[in-house]
Amino acid sequence: MQEKARQAVADYLHIDVNDVYVVWFCKTLQNHKTILSTDKVKGYIFEATYNGDKKEMYLDCYIKKDNVRILD
Repeated sequence: MQEKARQAVADYLHIDVNDVYVVWFCKTLQNHKTILSTDKVKGYIFEATYNGDKKEMYLDCYIKKDNVRILD
């Protein structure tokens, strides 16, 4: 799943798959969730969800809008 997700992001951005890395991964029963990013395109983060029942993957793309510092 992680390699398929990395390839999906690489295809989406038209970059090399080696430029995509996994930030977080979780598998629950037949379903998978992967968070991915790349240093090639600033501010993008991806969420790949694999639905094991339907045997299909969904790719969501998010763009970082702000980085706000919050003091204690």
